[in-house]
Amino acid sequence: MKKPVFEGSSVAIVTPFRSGRLDLEAMEKLIDMQKIAGTAAITVCGTTGESSTMTRDEKIEAIRLVKNRAGAIPVIAGAGSNSTDGAVKKALDAQNAGADAVLCVTPYYNKCTQQGLIAHYTAIANAVDIPVIVYNVPSRTGMTIAPETYEALAKIENINGVKEASGDIPLIVKIRRMCGDELNIWSGNDDIIVPMMSVGAKGVISVAANIIPEKMAELTACALRGDFTRAAEIQTKYSRLIELMFSEVNPIPVKCALSLMGLISNELRLPLTPLSGANRDKLTYEMKKAGLI
Repeated sequence: MKKPVFEGSSVAIVTPFRSGRLDLEAMEKLIDMQKIAGTAAITVCGTTGESSTMTRDEKIEAIRLVKNRAGAIPVIAGAGSNSTDGAVKKALDAQNAGADAVLCVTPYYNKCTQQGLIAHYTAIANAVDIPVIVYNVPSRTGMTIAPETYEALAKIENINGVKEASGDIPLIVKIRRMCGDELNIWSGNDDIIVPMMSVGAKGVISVAANIIPEKMAELTACALRGDFTRAAEIQTKYSRLIELMFSEVNPIPVKCALSLMGLISNELRLPLTPLSGANRDKLTYEMKKAGLI
């Protein structure tokens, strides 16, 4: 049995920018908000953190800041690449910067076979001393991980689990059947946290937790103790807000939401651009309805 890196809600935290540079003061405020809310882990430099447009030095700086500010909360650092050598180097950077675990997306664009996936993750796992979390997100990478591949990865000691963002519940059930407690599962989709936890997921790595961290923490806590009635109530209540977090490519909407809350500047790095007027109006309405602004 592998002890999970965390149980509950991990925020996939945004990276605040101001005038083209990291806004470290804003990031500290975001971390403090997560600590107060009961967030179980902080995932930094992931997709929501715009890692693809951050420099190596910026990533190291961001990971160190989060680690120093987070206190006892585990810090998970994005370290994925479509180059195995690149992923290994990013994972080592994250480990040296103080990360408690790394999150590594499947290779994208050049893709690979299932055997290539096993070799890719084996190389990363052998290079670092901290837990590795696999990240399966077919909508972004154009490939998915087969159940038999998960079974092979589960046998590697410091591959701790997977952030599953395929939205495929039958796949989750099959992974649970084949891997049991040797591979922890976290939802990578905010809209199906309850269904995934009902079949054994240990929580979520969440975009919506940037703006409603207390609710994501409560939802996952309820599910972990078996109160799926209350968990479903929270999931349903915030379903429209969660839906709007993906009205355009993540993290465009969540950065807009945080700016409406006065927490960050609504600044993204190209090719990402600010939320369009119509979607901004819908998001503003829903946030007012939820009492967030």
